[in-house]
Amino acid sequence: MSNILKAFINIVNNHQVNITNVTQGNNRANNMGEGLETYIKDIFASTTNETNEQKKLEKLASIYSYQGNKNNPPDLIIRKSDAIEVKKLESKNSAIALNSSYPKAKLYANSRMITKACKECEEWDIKDMLYAVGYVNKSHLKSLWLVYGDCFCADKETYERIKTTISSGITTIPDVEFTETKELGKVKKVDPLGITDLRIRGMWHIDNPNKTFNYIYTYDDTKDFQLICLMKKDKYDSLPSENKVAIENLENENVSVQNIRIKNPNNPIQLIDAKLLVFIV
Repeated sequence: MSNILKAFINIVNNHQVNITNVTQGNNRANNMGEGLETYIKDIFASTTNETNEQKKLEKLASIYSYQGNKNNPPDLIIRKSDAIEVKKLESKNSAIALNSSYPKAKLYANSRMITKACKECEEWDIKDMLYAVGYVNKSHLKSLWLVYGDCFCADKETYERIKTTISSGITTIPDVEFTETKELGKVKKVDPLGITDLRIRGMWHIDNPNKTFNYIYTYDDTKDFQLICLMKKDKYDSLPSENKVAIENLENENVSVQNIRIKNPNNPIQLIDAKLLVFIV
């Protein structure tokens, strides 16, 4: 089973920052977003340098239980472990577009926003949600945040309350027909002829981790590449001992491992214990 610490070590030992060099099997990734997702997939599966396509496919199948697409988050699920959502940014401080999917501290199997294939990929109820946020300048991966949703996303009730209130308000409009939808609402037969429909979709955004966590980490424009991993301390403590020992014994002056405290996403006046892992070159 893979985890964030194995991925961190894989990047430290073999940091590849030119996303155009990332391939999918024998084919060059045809865009930067796709290239970043392949990069993330490889670092968790330890397949960055695997050139045999069949061996790589078998390794990926053993590590992951699900792979989604841009319309069906999450992008990846590590077998019996975390869900991963990959986001590519073209500016170091730009907000993250989540589209119709609100920010997730956790991923729930009973969510209406995920596919049947995702729900049935393995036996599960709740997954930790890991956001992989890459800043790509042209073809160069300048920074990568691996940050868990429960470090900066509120509980689901916060977002569902807004969504439910909007949806309920829409249904009070008189003389129109409403249909069941996963979106905020769908209004049918808006006009007298009954030929016009209206889809009402949410377009969620959340601040860039560089902005959200500027009180614990400052982006350094002079560096070639920056990897920042952030998780709650209890998540770090739950990871395999051998991986924690490997992290803490890395003989690399560009690596730092810190105990920190971050704002509670549900009550910012409270601080929670967290772990910050940084690799800068």
